[in-house]
Amino acid sequence: MIRLTVAQAVVRFLAAQWSERDGEERRFFGGCFGIFGHGNVAGLGQALATAGDDLPYYLARNEQAMVHTAAAYARAADRLATLACTTSIGPGATNMITGAAGATINRLPVLLLPGDVFSTRAANPVLQELEDPRSYDISVNDCFKPVSRYWDRINRPEQLPSALTAAMRVLTDPVETGAVTLALPQDVQAEAYDWPEELFARRVWHVPRPRPERAALARAAEVIGSAARPLIVSGGGTIYSRATAELAAFAEARGIPVAETQAGKGSLPHGHPLAVGAVGATGTTAANALAREADVIIGIGTRYSDFTTASRSLFAADARFVNVNVAAFDAAKLSGLQLVADARECLTELTGLTELTGPAARRSGDAWTARAAALSRDWDAQVDRAYAIDGSPLSQAAIIGAVNAAAGQDGVVVCAAGSMPGDLHKLWRPSGPGGYHVEYGNSCMGYEIAGGVGVKLAAPEREVFVLVGDGSYLMMAQELVTAVAEGVKLVVVLVDNSGFASIGRLSESVGARRLGTSYRSRTGGPLPVDLAANAASLGAAVLRPESLADLRKALEEARSSDGTTVVHVRTDPMADDVPSSQAWWDVPVAGVGAPAERAAYEEAKRSQRAHLSPPS
Repeated sequence: MIRLTVAQAVVRFLAAQWSERDGEERRFFGGCFGIFGHGNVAGLGQALATAGDDLPYYLARNEQAMVHTAAAYARAADRLATLACTTSIGPGATNMITGAAGATINRLPVLLLPGDVFSTRAANPVLQELEDPRSYDISVNDCFKPVSRYWDRINRPEQLPSALTAAMRVLTDPVETGAVTLALPQDVQAEAYDWPEELFARRVWHVPRPRPERAALARAAEVIGSAARPLIVSGGGTIYSRATAELAAFAEARGIPVAETQAGKGSLPHGHPLAVGAVGATGTTAANALAREADVIIGIGTRYSDFTTASRSLFAADARFVNVNVAAFDAAKLSGLQLVADARECLTELTGLTELTGPAARRSGDAWTARAAALSRDWDAQVDRAYAIDGSPLSQAAIIGAVNAAAGQDGVVVCAAGSMPGDLHKLWRPSGPGGYHVEYGNSCMGYEIAGGVGVKLAAPEREVFVLVGDGSYLMMAQELVTAVAEGVKLVVVLVDNSGFASIGRLSESVGARRLGTSYRSRTGGPLPVDLAANAASLGAAVLRPESLADLRKALEEARSSDGTTVVHVRTDPMADDVPSSQAWWDVPVAGVGAPAERAAYEEAKRSQRAHLSPPS
């Protein structure tokens, strides 16, 4: 037996956890972020202080931010590793809820260890305790329940072993994964207990690659084999499964164009003959035109969000769906034929079916692939024109083009909120998987810099380019200090349009007249705010290019630097220089007070489809 406090036992257990897939083992926890207060400093704080390199400690500047960092780390590690996060009780704990929601929405493993009120209730209410007259067993940590895939409160040391192993089961399960919360009462954290030695033995969690059911595979082959105009929609599951080579092989064998969701961008590199780019409300005109005409949609690792389906207005009413997904919940969407399996395993088996890829197999016609290629060339020409726009202030499209060029083959672009995620989805030319990191499940403002820190910690060999608007920057700029303190080099491109460009345009389209979307004083004048100076005050080097040529030089300089650099660029919030996706997104319009906008909305609503027909 080993005598340790509960907190010491937690830390020692986490340090001994490993993941394995395809014979590759790695530590599951790359470290622990924490902000200490009275609710965790004597417990987890003391335990982490003595853990050393077994579980490195990192100091964040905001509790929500460190959860974003952990989620970004997990995504960059293809969900095979993550970070733990600890806070005190009360506001420190509740600050993590938004980050937990984002992790669970995006199916990313993060472990949250908030402090909690005294289990003994010896002197309650304690500082920062929420009192509920219905039960003394309720604390603010109960708020984590709806945004956690597993939640527990450790009121006794004896409960810890089963809770820790249950947490790891969920974190390493590609179907169940998301935020896991273990609430740790502050008195229990410090309590000593005799633990069995085997609890701290090196433990390897094997991440499965489930294969498709044979009968389901045969049904899918029949539907795919009958398609005249098939289209693949590749999502994040393709990336997490590391199935991009198998995707290319299958698409090439059948002659099927490949469109990409936000999470799936980079499934095929730009320039691949079958890559037609982004699909949906922020898609390319090429992918969206093919989506409207396709008779069979093969969804691989996608959860079919409203942006992917253009609020279910994009695909033909009689289109059939074949859905490859490790989660049955997602595979069943849009009445699809379900292939519940790992993406790589399923694609390999589909490619091996002679009825689909053998000499006698019926491929999609040359006219279909030729149309896809022609549409892609037309879109590429539009992007070329958008990337070349040079003016003052700079266009957002040109800024994205300059960052795309600077990122090269090894760069990663990180973004999350505002107008840039949509523009990036349309315009960015990926070199392959892992180079495009846009958090668009929760689209959380403030994610970008914190997320960039997580990506760089997970992949230190890659150059990380953070694209952040001024609105999102003001939500969580302080994580620049974390990057500087930890020596985590980022290139942060701060796009300043003095407001919220994306919501400004949306506001106009729904009759809200851009209310609350620009940074102006009550008298209507500009605010005396200098975000570049703010970034410098937080320890970053700052560059202020004004022309496209200056921006390219600034990005070169920032890339060659050893430290974090903020490249501050001004844009016009009224400019709309990015080609349209020619797709719709359902945002309701007031039934009274905006008659023209409401009429357009009702017309668009008529294009929505239920997709209830069986697949075969």
